[in-house]
Amino acid sequence: MSVDHLIGIDPIFAECLRVGGPDVADFSRPAGFPGLVRIIMEQQLSTRVALTLWEKLLSRLDPVTPDGFLALDDDTLRACGFSAQKIGYARGIARTVASGGLDMAAIQAMDDEPAIAALTALKGIGRWSAEIYLMSALDRPDVWPVDDLAIALGVQRLKGWAERPDRAALVAVAEPWRPHRSLAARLVWHHYVALQNRRAAAGTVRRR
Repeated sequence: MSVDHLIGIDPIFAECLRVGGPDVADFSRPAGFPGLVRIIMEQQLSTRVALTLWEKLLSRLDPVTPDGFLALDDDTLRACGFSAQKIGYARGIARTVASGGLDMAAIQAMDDEPAIAALTALKGIGRWSAEIYLMSALDRPDVWPVDDLAIALGVQRLKGWAERPDRAALVAVAEPWRPHRSLAARLVWHHYVALQNRRAAAGTVRRR
């Protein structure tokens, strides 16, 4: 198994499972337009808050289609957690997909870098968002999102580094983990989220 392979390469992944538990959270996202909308919604939000807001959107629009999304008014989208900027981004992508200007099936057939280039041509989709889409919606096995803050902080803690690693350090540390870097990222997130949840629980206890 690739988890065992990673543990054999680097003991930090055994630590990820020790701290986070054996059941790694599901980071999957829907493919196509719904996946892009969800990733835009999640930008700069915690996983728990983003999931709550996504479920709120699904209660108003399921399935999430370009035409259906464009029919929702601003008040409805704001109630689902979209800022004015995110509303603009998501509507722009909806119009592009609806008009045929973006072929999501073609992106699915592309290699990683061409797919990232096609996605980042969209306003509101940077490299981080494109990489998350490839990992979580297309299940690409070897994507390593070095611009993700939780990845940087997680690797810092797991490696015991005094300072947060920069992009170059994160690229270098993950080289031995090829071709399973997407799984490595999920394990680092698993560890990071577990620690965050513990700290939040401890804070609640102290306030009592």
